[in-house]
Amino acid sequence: MGLTASVLAIDAGNSKTDVAVLAADGRVLAAARGGGFRPPAVGVPAAVDELARAVARAYAAAGVDSATHVSACLANADLPVEEEQLAAALHARAWGATVEVRNDTFAILRAGVAEPRGVAVVCGAGINCVGMRPDGRTARFPALGRISGDWGGGWGLAEEALWFAARAEDGRGQPTELARTLPAHFGLDSMYALIEALHLERVEHARRHELTPVLFATAAGGDAVARAVVDRLAEEVVTMATVALSRLDLLDEETPVLLGGGVLTAGHAQLEDGIRDLLSARAPKAVPRVVTASPVLGAALLGLDRLGAGAQAGNRARAYWEEGA
Repeated sequence: MGLTASVLAIDAGNSKTDVAVLAADGRVLAAARGGGFRPPAVGVPAAVDELARAVARAYAAAGVDSATHVSACLANADLPVEEEQLAAALHARAWGATVEVRNDTFAILRAGVAEPRGVAVVCGAGINCVGMRPDGRTARFPALGRISGDWGGGWGLAEEALWFAARAEDGRGQPTELARTLPAHFGLDSMYALIEALHLERVEHARRHELTPVLFATAAGGDAVARAVVDRLAEEVVTMATVALSRLDLLDEETPVLLGGGVLTAGHAQLEDGIRDLLSARAPKAVPRVVTASPVLGAALLGLDRLGAGAQAGNRARAYWEEGA
């Protein structure tokens, strides 16, 4: 075909990939969805093969075979060296003349702001925080779990709830309703039964994430231990955001702090109130806001930014997703 679009935007998470092809004026020419992007589990070549299937469908629908720039926001691109390695792997596929890979948290941040300026904290299975300024400066954390100093995320919260519940039942810890609500979620009558079921894999390991909503429900019911865990998450979110704001010299400017990921967008009143109150005390000019925009919009806007496409092109792209694409 020999036809070239301006931007190939990719937002690839652990469970799904969204791809969009855009013209220079921000029009979305085509979009496609593919499977998850999991290099640690399947290796980089196989993970990129999964991206390739979605890219091929989008390019075919748009009637093009390449782009000027590839803007890819990828899960598991946690360190700059990993971004560089993945950028090389994508460049080898010849999808575009230039390639930029970022961690997928940057897509959520850019999707939620009118310009590349602000901080985003994302709490889904894990927890991460990034910040950016229009001059290209960024702030970020390794976000590799406990080895990089992280606390929180859906998996971490479930583990924390199990820890408190187990100690409550056997007498090592203070009483908590979690000792009842966690096993009850799986139809079991004690923490001992749940521990056994988890250890012997009668309850699949992947189902542990189901306990995070149980933790929040128990906290909403007034349980002191569960409420303390939720308060600690609010503290962690605000700590990450405040550090990122400080690194970017944004503490003294009105700046959006965007909240994304399943845990932070679920509408937990105690968590939302805690984040708002702590931010008000530590970063009074920060403006917290939940992000509901599609992350692939963020990847598209980052691509248009790179090409200097201008605000009108960005607004046109944003309208496409806001109209329910």
